[in-house]
Amino acid sequence: MSHILAIDQGTSSSRALVFNLDGRLEGVSQLDFDNLFPADGWVEQDPEVLWSTTLAVCRGALEDAGVRASSLTAIGITNQRETTLLWDAETGECVHNAIIWQDRRTVGICNRMRSEGLLEHIRKRTGLLIDPYFSATKLAWLLEQDSDLRARAQAGKLRFGTVDTFLIWRLTGGKRHLTDATNASRTMLFDIHQQCWDETLLQALRIPRSLLPEVVDSAGDFGSLEEHWLGASVPILGVAGDQQAAMIGQGCFTQGMTKSTYGTGCFVMTNTGTQALLPQQDLLATVGYRIDGVPTYALEGSIFAAGVAVKWLRDQLGLIEQAGETELLAGQNGVDTGGVYVIPAFTGLGAPHWNPDVRGMITGLTLNSGRAQIVTATLQSVVYQTSELVQAMQAEGASITRLRVDGGMSANNWLCQFLADILNVPVDRPEMIETTALGAATLAALASGHFSSLAESARLWRLDRQFEVNMQASQRQMLLAGWQRAVAQALNIR
Repeated sequence: MSHILAIDQGTSSSRALVFNLDGRLEGVSQLDFDNLFPADGWVEQDPEVLWSTTLAVCRGALEDAGVRASSLTAIGITNQRETTLLWDAETGECVHNAIIWQDRRTVGICNRMRSEGLLEHIRKRTGLLIDPYFSATKLAWLLEQDSDLRARAQAGKLRFGTVDTFLIWRLTGGKRHLTDATNASRTMLFDIHQQCWDETLLQALRIPRSLLPEVVDSAGDFGSLEEHWLGASVPILGVAGDQQAAMIGQGCFTQGMTKSTYGTGCFVMTNTGTQALLPQQDLLATVGYRIDGVPTYALEGSIFAAGVAVKWLRDQLGLIEQAGETELLAGQNGVDTGGVYVIPAFTGLGAPHWNPDVRGMITGLTLNSGRAQIVTATLQSVVYQTSELVQAMQAEGASITRLRVDGGMSANNWLCQFLADILNVPVDRPEMIETTALGAATLAALASGHFSSLAESARLWRLDRQFEVNMQASQRQMLLAGWQRAVAQALNIR
């Protein structure tokens, strides 16, 4: 047993990767799928597509690696966070489409919670803000909009889970209803200090306790895969939400180490050690990982649109045929967009604005504006938003002297250089940019006894390229001032 299978179930694709015990990638499989948009600001997924693609890529990755399931030491799972599923406890069939983390339909419930004076309680207990982003109001909405579902929930006939819990349930044949502390910390129902579900919030949202999974460590026993799925029974030993898994895959195990992941969205996370901060800059305190019952915390800022903005350029505007073209187009004019700025607020703005009502905007267009300018401005928007997050973290006292990046967009050299220039710190890109999956594999390897500690696993991280700062302060300030004016325009449009 010399390999680990990492399942990476994301917002726009399901992936599976086979690693050897030295962290080298030996096989990979990916299936993309489309999300569903039943109304403005609503984003859903068919749970059966989520499940079937996950199973298919597991089989595909094993085939690609030339490895049988019987050769697997363990399975690790990492997943899109906050996405909410509700299913029948007997049949395992979902009673509604998965409501995705990007979904904004619960603005009304969030406003009601604010009016009930729950904001400070939520900040202090969960480390989060009141926002449709998180699972709690999505689950509450499902129960509120269907009296039959509420009755079944109160009778103990339904189960709630984020994607990790749903996959564990399916993979183990309904034997385990579990989540790990990182995913629990993103529900807006979990007390990150006491490490338990918060009864005040459950009562406020009328959520029966029986719906919720048991919360366990990020490395441990999550049950075993049923033999008929892949041909062998394999233990599931590691689970973490995608951003926490990326932090682990980036080796950010000491206080102050910071990573930024560029997938569908962008997520900056800095390790704050065993102390959970109470941020004042509209950032989030969250569980980075929990090992042997001891949580390590992180400070996080979330951007809703990163890779999805490139997908928009391709699928909706037709300005590119594939994502790789953006690097060439951006390089045509350096960093000059002729004053064009793109605000990719397709489902609102995340941190530090937390405004679900803002919508996307292109500003500064002239008759000289064209394809290259809009593509470049879209890439720049991801960097400018990252800069806002880093500045907010620094205002909280975080010392960020360099940034480790990962995710699909980090393969873009132009983007990484612009990131170093705007943030004014070196940017390190690892050899393995699929650090999210690597983090899940690392947790599974730790629980299997391959590593004695997470710190020992840091040797898996290997530098590919470092991007040094190469921009004058005056140019940086000019570009950021233009971005701030554009954001102000977007925020003022009603």
